[in-house]
Amino acid sequence: MKKEQIQIAFNQLGKLMIHFGESKAWTGFDLGVTEEEYSQFNELILKQKHYNGWFTEDMVRKSLLNLGKLLDTEKFSAWTGKYEFAVKPKTIAVIMAGNIPLVGFHDFLSVLISGNKLLAKLSSDDKYLLPALAKFLFVFEPALKNRIQFSEGKISGFDAVIATGSDSSSAYFEQYFSSYPHIFRSNRTSLAVLNGGESLKEIKLLAHDIFDYYGRGCRNVTHLLLPRNFDLNRIFEGIVVMGEVIHNKKYGNNYDYNKAVHLLNQVELLDNNFVLLKESTELFSPLGMLNYHFYDSVSELKEYIDNNKDDLQCIVGQKYIPFGLTQKPSLDDYADGVDTLQWLNDLK
Repeated sequence: MKKEQIQIAFNQLGKLMIHFGESKAWTGFDLGVTEEEYSQFNELILKQKHYNGWFTEDMVRKSLLNLGKLLDTEKFSAWTGKYEFAVKPKTIAVIMAGNIPLVGFHDFLSVLISGNKLLAKLSSDDKYLLPALAKFLFVFEPALKNRIQFSEGKISGFDAVIATGSDSSSAYFEQYFSSYPHIFRSNRTSLAVLNGGESLKEIKLLAHDIFDYYGRGCRNVTHLLLPRNFDLNRIFEGIVVMGEVIHNKKYGNNYDYNKAVHLLNQVELLDNNFVLLKESTELFSPLGMLNYHFYDSVSELKEYIDNNKDDLQCIVGQKYIPFGLTQKPSLDDYADGVDTLQWLNDLK
């Protein structure tokens, strides 16, 4: 296969994903699929919440839209043009997480566009969407059938491993896969740095960084760094736009549980009926909560970031990633800062 064949297939898939993401009706065979195939995938989107209560229709479509936009022909060509295409394909095992819809898509894409073969072990929390998208790829480029394999059981016959999971699963990865070339990813989170000069619009965008996918991604903000004397009412005023999250049963249960535990322990909280704000220097916060603390100087701010750099995926703020974009990474914004395509290129 040639890189161009795979690229064209993904370009077509991107157009299709954008249509699904925007809840558009089937527009004809220019999408590359029949009306029946289009309808079946729409039904699959609606069923996701029954398989996984976190995968509501709006969150699944949001993921499809964001990922589909990455496959824009110009952006995609600029990204792939910097890397070589494997002459002798290797089989790359990819162990995927399931915290947000299609969280393993970038690894899926990277393995294939580098010219390698994919052996994917899907999370039980997200095992339907990616195989369904792969079937569309097979329509656009039948030769990809020989390059994509999904496994539900024990995996074997691979040359290298990309594994994403929790801190507890890292020990498992080390035990079973450390003898192979590997990328292991564990828990990370993101923080927001505010300076007091943010507009209401920016804080509303920050709300998406906090609450998109119900705050379950490593790119979701779990901690606010605020200048001393910052008015917290400004945070509440901005994030109210995402108040609907409380109507998700699983999110609501987390909110209620954490509220009860902290009240029993007489921990002071700020509550707006859908998220609990707690003053704490802890970087990670439980679902339904948001930690914050105040800083008095730039040096103090930098020290906190430096002390937590190994646990940080994103920093959002006026001098960092713009508000509202943590869950819309570019193709070369790699998880944990490891250039996946370069790593794949370097495999011997």
